[in-house]
Amino acid sequence: MLNKNLIGLIAFALLFCFGFTLNGNMSLYFNISGLLIVFGGTVAATLLSFKTEQLGIVFKVLRTSYRNRPKKETEIIQILIDLSIKSRIQGILSLQDEENETSILFLRRALGCLVDGYEVSQIRDILNTEMYFFKMRREDSERVLRTIADFFPAFGITGSVVGLISMLGGIGDTSVILRAVPIALTSTLYGIILSNFFFIPFAAFLRERTNKELLLQKIIMEGVIAIDSEMNPVILKTKLESFLTPAERKETLVSYNKIKERFNIRA
Repeated sequence: MLNKNLIGLIAFALLFCFGFTLNGNMSLYFNISGLLIVFGGTVAATLLSFKTEQLGIVFKVLRTSYRNRPKKETEIIQILIDLSIKSRIQGILSLQDEENETSILFLRRALGCLVDGYEVSQIRDILNTEMYFFKMRREDSERVLRTIADFFPAFGITGSVVGLISMLGGIGDTSVILRAVPIALTSTLYGIILSNFFFIPFAAFLRERTNKELLLQKIIMEGVIAIDSEMNPVILKTKLESFLTPAERKETLVSYNKIKERFNIRA
């Protein structure tokens, strides 16, 4: 999935840049003064708004989200079904081995609660709290990205105002006007591109990734609680597949004849 995104990104980024070349000289779109105003102003406003530790967390979350592929819902369901069968055969304490080996932190935490003998209500409360603050942290990172995205167009307009002021100051001097026009136009261009091509998509990707991970965590919580109640693995599979779209389920629907027999329906 990530490779397809990367191929699409490269292809359409080249297409985007090709649109600039159709109008002539590419050097017309490069202006150091406009870039410094937009980039410098945005970085300064960002440092005034957020702590460097918080910015580091946002960068780390983004890097991890793009580098690591999340497990699919079907993979999580299969892990939980395997754990359910193992616990029924070897006992609930056999899950401690899985608790130490599973790479998913949330699943390890859930299995840890299960192995330590917590009540169902306590497990649900602990995991719901974990999910809530996970969502809060991710929303905080998304807010930082969207705030930075708002800074770029604002400082792009600032660069345009600087250019217009220079133009007004150079009335009667053509050389001054020609130097000021690129600053006024390219600053707005830089602000729009940096905001809409990078930081808004970063925030949207983080929101999509967060929703997917929250769904996985919900599946894990329901699965672990079902394992604690020694639910039949077949019933557990049917329950957990309710989280999936119909296309992802590998179930065979009951025929109409069996439904008619079960409810004594006559034609």
